[in-house]
Amino acid sequence: MEQTYEYSNQLKGFFEKNNQNFEQILLSEAVNVKDKIHEILTVGNIDLVNNAHTLVYYIIDGEDEALRKFAKQEGIAWATHSIDLSFKLEWVQAIRRSLWRLIEKFYEMNENKKIRDFFQLESAINDRVDEFLNSFFITYSTYKDSLLSAQQELVKNLSVPIIPIGSSICILPLIGAMDNNRIEILKDKVLTKVSDLSIETLIMDLSGIATMDKESTIELTKVIDGISMMGCKTVITGLRKETVREVTNLGIQFNQQTETLATLQQALSEYFFPHFNQ
Repeated sequence: MEQTYEYSNQLKGFFEKNNQNFEQILLSEAVNVKDKIHEILTVGNIDLVNNAHTLVYYIIDGEDEALRKFAKQEGIAWATHSIDLSFKLEWVQAIRRSLWRLIEKFYEMNENKKIRDFFQLESAINDRVDEFLNSFFITYSTYKDSLLSAQQELVKNLSVPIIPIGSSICILPLIGAMDNNRIEILKDKVLTKVSDLSIETLIMDLSGIATMDKESTIELTKVIDGISMMGCKTVITGLRKETVREVTNLGIQFNQQTETLATLQQALSEYFFPHFNQ
């Protein structure tokens, strides 16, 4: 069905009167995105169609500063919800094509408009669309990097969860696999916490450790030696047979200040609830 357009001798007025036509063209241009509009709205509270109208108004009005702020706002929203960037690129390019189809119709209905005006408009509009995309992708990338850094820092802290249970006693429950990267985090976090919290006894529960290779085993004993040098006693609980086999095969011996107990409960009974043994 052929679209009908309402006349205006100003581009903004023409767009306002024919914004439904623009929307229909946009949805026909954005082949892959149109089926994702509701999903993106649900996931990220991002209204693609309404935002397209907002972008076009900023472009037509020449509101460059508002356009850049809008792009940054969009970049943060898309990064926060990890929405596929290919959808954004297709959507903005569809907005560009749809706007030009509307501009073409605008000039057809305004025959008195000079060709010079058209080329000036072409340069201004394309520059603003490119500026939007540039600002969007820079903000998206910067914010995404910030999110990843924050998540990595959180993972580091969670991977070495030192839990105070008394004025000088803490528990360090280790879970999962131990690799070189995690051992390095362990070194930094544990020695810092022993110093900061004036820990005298650190109960290191290894019952949740799934695997620990040769290098990690050696490095863990170095961490324990470092803790001992700081005047803190290490109590190791929950050693699995696989870890014990690795330790004995390597000929490793814990220092004299290190104690091993079968379970965390035993350690708590001896060091945190000593009256239980009376």
